[in-house]
Amino acid sequence: MAGTNRPYVRAIYLIIIALLLATGGIAQKKSKPQPPAGNAVMWEKVNIKNRDLFHGPGGRDMMPDVSRVTFIKEEKGGHNKKYRIKDAAGRTWVAKLGREAQPETASVRLLWALGYKTEINYLVPTITIPGKGTFQNVRLEARPDNVDRLEEWKWKDNPLNGTKELQGLKMMMVFFNNWDVLDLQNKVLKVDGKHGSEQHYIVSDLGSTMGRLGNNNLPIIYRLGRSTGKPNHYAKSKFVKGAKDGEVILAYKGKNRGLFKHITVEQGRWLADLLLRLDEKQVRDAFRAANYSQRDIDTYTTAVLKRIDDLDRATAY
Repeated sequence: MAGTNRPYVRAIYLIIIALLLATGGIAQKKSKPQPPAGNAVMWEKVNIKNRDLFHGPGGRDMMPDVSRVTFIKEEKGGHNKKYRIKDAAGRTWVAKLGREAQPETASVRLLWALGYKTEINYLVPTITIPGKGTFQNVRLEARPDNVDRLEEWKWKDNPLNGTKELQGLKMMMVFFNNWDVLDLQNKVLKVDGKHGSEQHYIVSDLGSTMGRLGNNNLPIIYRLGRSTGKPNHYAKSKFVKGAKDGEVILAYKGKNRGLFKHITVEQGRWLADLLLRLDEKQVRDAFRAANYSQRDIDTYTTAVLKRIDDLDRATAY
């Protein structure tokens, strides 16, 4: 009897093994992230001189109405407290509290002005969130219905590697003194518009900017000295050291500094030509939108214009 059953037992074992292998293959296939549909876009040519840096990428039409706010939930992740809310117009926003709100608002506008894809955000001087309190200088970041937030993209592995647009974005991270340049701060947005679907490759978190980078390149302690949203620190620091052997030498200190090497003078010239189209009023408007004091606006504006001039000089043919 035992001998009669042995072939059947063996057959059952083989079927089970085959099913397990098939299931494992399916699981692996499902776990592998699939690229979103649409074209990968990081930058597009725009009329920089016509950009409204006070209202930013959302323009006047998207300005939040915080006369009545509905609390939805607390957002997890990051170093700053965040709440998901709805405004009086029914639009959904993520409210970020704390020191990153102002510098992020200004940085997004300057990046967007050049043609880079960004989030839509605004700085509200005062907002009351039911059950949470009243807060000052809060950044509101839009969550539009036509935008799906997908996976993060990696600085060293993405569809735009080697392009002047990506190299320009790297330079802008140093331009802003962004000391938190990590993959997890990046996001792919699937945007549905009148021309179909696009993948927007953006830096989603620009809060750790407009201050000072760390004061050294040593492991761990490279964090020492860095700051966020400090106009005097920003004004006293450098953006570009010059050019050598056909490459732009950026004044970056901190983690991942290898990311900011091997940027050609030609790529730096491309970015300089974009930045030179900004006028002083536009730069001021970016910081005015972030509710900085007049004194801080003056300090930031002078520093930004100097950085543009420094890149222009370093990449002059």
